[in-house]
Amino acid sequence: MRQIVLDTETTGLDPLQGHKIIEIGCVELIDRRLTGRHYHQYIQPEREIDAGAMEVHGITQEFLKKKPVFSHIAQEFMDFVKGAELIIHNAPFDIGFLDAELASLPHSLGVMKDHCTVLDTLVMARNMHPGRRNNLDALCDRYDINNTSRELHGALLDSEILADVYIAMTSGQTDLALGGQLAGGNSLTQHIEEIIRLDNNRAKLKVVEASAEEIGRHRDWVAKHRAEDQPNIWPHDGLKPMDGQEDQLLQ
Repeated sequence: MRQIVLDTETTGLDPLQGHKIIEIGCVELIDRRLTGRHYHQYIQPEREIDAGAMEVHGITQEFLKKKPVFSHIAQEFMDFVKGAELIIHNAPFDIGFLDAELASLPHSLGVMKDHCTVLDTLVMARNMHPGRRNNLDALCDRYDINNTSRELHGALLDSEILADVYIAMTSGQTDLALGGQLAGGNSLTQHIEEIIRLDNNRAKLKVVEASAEEIGRHRDWVAKHRAEDQPNIWPHDGLKPMDGQEDQLLQ
Protein backbone atom coordinates (compact mmCIF):
# COMPACT_ATOMS: atom_id res chain seq x y z
CA MET A 1 0.00 0.00 0.00
CA ARG A 2 1.39 3.40 -0.99
CA GLN A 3 0.85 6.27 1.43
CA ILE A 4 2.09 9.85 1.36
CA VAL A 5 2.51 11.75 4.62
CA LEU A 6 1.87 15.40 3.77
CA ASP A 7 2.15 18.78 5.42
CA THR A 8 1.92 22.37 4.20
CA GLU A 9 2.89 25.82 5.47
CA THR A 10 0.78 28.80 4.46
CA THR A 11 0.58 32.60 4.53
CA GLY A 12 -2.36 32.47 6.94
CA LEU A 13 -5.26 30.41 8.18
CA ASP A 14 -8.00 30.72 5.56
CA PRO A 15 -7.78 30.10 1.81
CA LEU A 16 -11.18 31.78 1.41
CA GLN A 17 -9.46 35.02 2.46
CA GLY A 18 -6.86 34.60 -0.26
CA HIS A 19 -4.16 32.92 1.82
CA LYS A 20 -1.81 30.64 -0.09
CA ILE A 21 0.50 27.68 0.33
CA ILE A 22 4.19 28.55 0.66
CA GLU A 23 5.66 25.11 1.37
CA ILE A 24 4.70 21.50 0.67
CA GLY A 25 6.50 18.54 2.25
CA CYS A 26 5.74 14.87 1.58
CA VAL A 27 7.38 11.55 2.47
CA GLU A 28 6.45 8.20 0.97
CA LEU A 29 5.49 5.04 2.84
CA ILE A 30 5.14 1.64 1.19
CA ASP A 31 3.51 -0.97 3.42
CA ARG A 32 4.03 1.40 6.38
CA ARG A 33 7.77 1.71 5.78
CA LEU A 34 9.58 4.89 4.79
CA THR A 35 11.07 4.47 1.32
CA GLY A 36 13.34 7.52 1.31
CA ARG A 37 11.39 9.14 -1.52
CA HIS A 38 10.03 12.57 -0.78
CA TYR A 39 8.66 15.71 -2.39
CA HIS A 40 9.54 19.16 -1.06
CA GLN A 41 8.87 22.57 -2.57
CA TYR A 42 8.81 26.19 -1.46
CA ILE A 43 6.26 28.32 -3.34
CA GLN A 44 6.00 32.03 -4.13
CA PRO A 45 2.53 33.04 -2.85
CA GLU A 46 2.40 36.44 -4.58
CA ARG A 47 0.96 37.98 -1.43
CA GLU A 48 2.05 38.98 2.08
CA ILE A 49 2.59 36.46 4.86
CA ASP A 50 0.69 37.10 8.11
CA ALA A 51 2.95 37.93 11.04
CA GLY A 52 1.37 35.17 13.13
CA ALA A 53 2.04 32.57 10.45
CA MET A 54 5.63 33.73 10.08
CA GLU A 55 6.17 33.25 13.81
CA VAL A 56 5.11 29.62 13.42
CA HIS A 57 7.13 28.58 10.36
CA GLY A 58 9.79 31.31 10.06
CA ILE A 59 9.49 31.57 6.27
CA THR A 60 9.88 35.13 4.97
CA GLN A 61 8.73 36.80 1.77
CA GLU A 62 12.34 37.63 0.95
CA PHE A 63 13.23 33.93 1.08
CA LEU A 64 10.34 33.06 -1.27
CA LYS A 65 11.01 35.85 -3.76
CA LYS A 66 12.56 33.61 -6.45
CA LYS A 67 10.59 30.43 -5.72
CA PRO A 68 8.10 29.10 -8.33
CA VAL A 69 4.39 29.85 -8.12
CA PHE A 70 2.01 26.95 -7.49
CA SER A 71 0.90 26.67 -11.13
CA HIS A 72 4.50 25.89 -12.13
CA ILE A 73 4.82 22.95 -9.72
CA ALA A 74 1.22 21.69 -9.64
CA GLN A 75 1.62 18.85 -12.14
CA GLU A 76 4.86 17.61 -10.58
CA PHE A 77 3.25 17.58 -7.14
CA MET A 78 0.11 15.81 -8.36
CA ASP A 79 2.20 13.20 -10.17
CA PHE A 80 3.97 12.42 -6.88
CA VAL A 81 0.82 11.97 -4.79
CA LYS A 82 -1.53 10.49 -7.40
CA GLY A 83 -3.15 7.22 -6.36
CA ALA A 84 -1.80 7.29 -2.80
CA GLU A 85 -3.54 7.56 0.53
CA LEU A 86 -2.62 10.94 2.03
CA ILE A 87 -1.84 10.93 5.75
CA ILE A 88 -2.38 14.43 7.15
CA HIS A 89 -2.75 15.85 10.66
CA ASN A 90 -5.87 18.04 10.60
CA ALA A 91 -6.55 17.16 6.98
CA PRO A 92 -9.34 19.73 6.29
CA PHE A 93 -6.80 22.53 6.69
CA ASP A 94 -4.25 21.21 4.16
CA ILE A 95 -6.83 19.79 1.75
CA GLY A 96 -8.73 23.09 1.82
CA PHE A 97 -5.62 24.99 0.80
CA LEU A 98 -4.63 22.45 -1.86
CA ASP A 99 -8.12 22.45 -3.38
CA ALA A 100 -8.08 26.26 -3.45
CA GLU A 101 -4.72 26.25 -5.23
CA LEU A 102 -5.96 23.68 -7.76
CA ALA A 103 -9.09 25.74 -8.39
CA SER A 104 -6.94 28.77 -9.26
CA LEU A 105 -5.07 26.97 -12.06
CA PRO A 106 -5.70 28.00 -15.65
CA HIS A 107 -5.98 24.29 -16.53
CA SER A 108 -8.18 22.08 -14.36
CA LEU A 109 -6.65 19.28 -12.33
CA GLY A 110 -9.81 18.72 -10.30
CA VAL A 111 -9.62 18.48 -6.51
CA MET A 112 -7.49 16.29 -4.25
CA LYS A 113 -10.21 13.65 -3.73
CA ASP A 114 -10.14 13.02 -7.50
CA HIS A 115 -6.57 11.74 -7.12
CA CYS A 116 -6.11 10.50 -3.53
CA THR A 117 -7.85 9.19 -0.45
CA VAL A 118 -7.18 10.91 2.87
CA LEU A 119 -6.53 9.66 6.41
CA ASP A 120 -6.69 12.33 9.13
CA THR A 121 -4.37 11.44 12.03
CA LEU A 122 -5.93 14.14 14.22
CA VAL A 123 -9.30 12.35 14.02
CA MET A 124 -7.51 9.05 14.66
CA ALA A 125 -5.69 10.48 17.69
CA ARG A 126 -8.89 11.94 19.17
CA ASN A 127 -10.57 8.55 18.88
CA MET A 128 -7.61 6.80 20.47
CA HIS A 129 -6.94 9.40 23.18
CA PRO A 130 -10.21 11.24 23.93
CA GLY A 131 -9.95 14.27 26.18
CA ARG A 132 -6.19 14.61 25.75
CA ARG A 133 -4.03 17.01 23.74
CA ASN A 134 -3.46 15.53 20.30
CA ASN A 135 -1.31 18.04 18.44
CA LEU A 136 1.88 16.73 16.85
CA ASP A 137 4.13 17.71 19.77
CA ALA A 138 1.82 15.99 22.26
CA LEU A 139 1.76 12.82 20.16
CA CYS A 140 5.55 12.84 19.93
CA ASP A 141 5.72 12.93 23.73
CA ARG A 142 3.08 10.20 24.04
CA TYR A 143 4.81 7.85 21.59
CA ASP A 144 8.38 8.69 22.65
CA ILE A 145 9.37 10.18 19.28
CA ASN A 146 12.31 12.57 19.20
CA ASN A 147 11.38 15.95 17.72
CA THR A 148 14.13 18.02 19.34
CA SER A 149 15.20 19.41 15.93
CA ARG A 150 11.78 21.02 15.55
CA GLU A 151 12.30 24.61 16.74
CA LEU A 152 10.03 25.99 14.01
CA HIS A 153 7.43 24.26 11.89
CA GLY A 154 8.56 23.11 8.47
CA ALA A 155 6.47 21.07 6.07
CA LEU A 156 9.05 18.40 5.26
CA LEU A 157 10.23 18.05 8.86
CA ASP A 158 6.64 17.87 10.10
CA SER A 159 5.75 15.22 7.51
CA GLU A 160 8.75 13.10 8.58
CA ILE A 161 7.73 13.42 12.24
CA LEU A 162 4.11 12.63 11.42
CA ALA A 163 5.23 9.50 9.55
CA ASP A 164 6.92 8.27 12.75
CA VAL A 165 3.82 9.18 14.79
CA TYR A 166 1.48 7.39 12.37
CA ILE A 167 3.59 4.23 12.39
CA ALA A 168 3.64 4.28 16.20
CA MET A 169 -0.12 4.91 16.40
CA THR A 170 -0.87 1.96 14.12
CA SER A 171 1.64 -0.51 15.56
CA GLY A 172 -0.47 -1.72 18.46
CA GLN A 173 0.50 -1.42 22.11
CA THR A 174 3.88 0.26 22.56
CA ASP A 175 4.00 0.98 26.32
CA LEU A 176 4.37 -2.19 28.42
CA ALA A 177 6.28 -0.48 31.20
CA LEU A 178 5.11 2.30 33.53
CA GLY A 179 5.50 5.59 31.67
CA GLY A 180 7.11 3.81 28.74
CA GLN A 181 10.55 4.10 30.42
CA LEU A 182 12.97 1.47 31.64
CA ALA A 183 15.87 1.73 34.03
CA GLY A 184 18.54 4.05 32.66
CA GLY A 185 15.97 6.27 30.95
CA ASN A 186 15.71 4.28 27.73
CA SER A 187 12.30 3.87 26.17
CA LEU A 188 10.81 0.41 25.91
CA THR A 189 10.91 0.72 22.12
CA GLN A 190 14.65 1.44 22.20
CA HIS A 191 15.19 -1.48 24.57
CA ILE A 192 13.30 -3.90 22.33
CA GLU A 193 15.19 -2.67 19.26
CA GLU A 194 18.50 -3.33 21.04
CA ILE A 195 17.37 -6.83 21.98
CA ILE A 196 16.21 -7.88 18.52
CA ARG A 197 18.96 -6.18 16.51
CA LEU A 198 20.86 -8.95 14.71
CA ASP A 199 24.39 -8.92 13.32
CA ASN A 200 24.27 -9.12 9.53
CA ASN A 201 27.50 -11.16 9.62
CA ARG A 202 26.13 -13.74 12.03
CA ALA A 203 26.46 -17.43 11.13
CA LYS A 204 23.42 -19.01 9.53
CA LEU A 205 21.38 -21.31 11.73
CA LYS A 206 22.07 -24.98 11.09
CA VAL A 207 19.07 -27.05 10.01
CA VAL A 208 19.14 -30.49 11.61
CA GLU A 209 16.96 -33.00 9.78
CA ALA A 210 15.65 -36.26 11.23
CA SER A 211 17.54 -39.35 10.15
CA ALA A 212 15.85 -42.25 8.38
CA GLU A 213 16.19 -44.30 11.59
CA GLU A 214 14.48 -41.57 13.67
CA ILE A 215 11.64 -41.27 11.16
CA GLY A 216 11.18 -45.04 11.23
CA ARG A 217 11.03 -45.12 15.03
CA HIS A 218 8.47 -42.30 15.02
CA ARG A 219 6.26 -44.14 12.54
CA ASP A 220 6.46 -47.28 14.70
CA TRP A 221 5.44 -45.22 17.75
CA VAL A 222 2.49 -43.66 15.92
CA ALA A 223 1.34 -47.06 14.62
CA LYS A 224 1.56 -48.59 18.11
CA HIS A 225 -0.56 -45.91 19.78
CA ARG A 226 -3.08 -45.78 16.96
CA ALA A 227 -3.54 -49.52 17.38
CA GLU A 228 -4.07 -49.08 21.14
CA ASP A 229 -6.62 -46.28 20.42
CA GLN A 230 -5.26 -43.71 22.84
CA PRO A 231 -7.08 -40.54 21.72
CA ASN A 232 -5.69 -38.23 24.39
CA ILE A 233 -2.22 -38.19 22.84
CA TRP A 234 -3.54 -36.50 19.70
CA PRO A 235 -3.83 -32.71 19.46
CA HIS A 236 -7.04 -30.76 18.80
CA ASP A 237 -9.40 -32.14 21.50
CA GLY A 238 -8.31 -35.74 21.08
CA LEU A 239 -8.97 -36.03 17.36
CA LYS A 240 -6.57 -38.37 15.62
CA PRO A 241 -5.02 -37.27 12.34
CA MET A 242 -6.32 -38.81 9.14
CA ASP A 243 -4.57 -41.88 7.79
CA GLY A 244 -1.22 -40.93 6.34
CA GLN A 245 -1.30 -37.37 7.72
CA GLU A 246 1.60 -37.98 10.05
CA ASP A 247 3.66 -39.11 7.06
CA GLN A 248 2.91 -35.83 5.28
CA LEU A 249 4.02 -33.86 8.33
CA LEU A 250 7.33 -35.67 8.35
CA GLN A 251 8.11 -34.94 4.72
